[in-house]
Amino acid sequence: MKIAMWSGPRNLSTAMMYAFGNRPDCAVVDEPFYAAYLAKTGLEHPMRDEILASQSQDFGAVIDGLIGSVPGGKPVYYQKHMSQHMIPGVPRDWIGNCVNVFLIRHPARVIASYAAKRENPTLDDIGFRQQAELYDEALALGGKPVVIDSHDIRENPKEMLEKLCNTIGLDFSPAMLSWPSGGHKDDGVWASHWYGAVWKSTGFAGPEGPLPEVPDTLQPVLAEAMPHYEKLKAVKL
Repeated sequence: MKIAMWSGPRNLSTAMMYAFGNRPDCAVVDEPFYAAYLAKTGLEHPMRDEILASQSQDFGAVIDGLIGSVPGGKPVYYQKHMSQHMIPGVPRDWIGNCVNVFLIRHPARVIASYAAKRENPTLDDIGFRQQAELYDEALALGGKPVVIDSHDIRENPKEMLEKLCNTIGLDFSPAMLSWPSGGHKDDGVWASHWYGAVWKSTGFAGPEGPLPEVPDTLQPVLAEAMPHYEKLKAVKL
């Protein structure tokens, strides 16, 4: 089974990768399109040079690896993807070879968290539009895409992970509820910049508090993101 987990940044995505990565039957890959995305767009991200050197910059080669044999011969391949990496011109039909899951989070939380690490995010930086497009494309390919909300996972990790596993036809494993501190061997090279909090963790953080305040300068981005979020929220587990 190949699981393509689509989210935007600052969205519990690393903790979910750690949860699946703690299963003995599961191989994981961390944002395999990141280098290709940076090379194609020319964007300046933290650790850009290290990222470009760490992965293939060819979208086609990355796709071949994702739909090919699973690393280590494991029966489950968990692929942590950032929706915004699927820029125009990149083939998307390969997602028909995967079980597609969409991890959503309220845009106010994403924007506030992302802005603390990289200033002035745009709609394209945070992936909501691309996430909704990918959901539609997975449906059009005859799949049964699944939507799960990071808020619900933090409210009740065991219940939501059991529900997710049952929905995609995978046996739930209690090993998914905790992991060793210090990161995962398959973390991307960028982990030292972005993953500080989750490196210290050994399980999912507790329930989220009230929505954060979004600065006036980022209110237009919030307004653009909300319809895409609400569309997927309407069909969440």
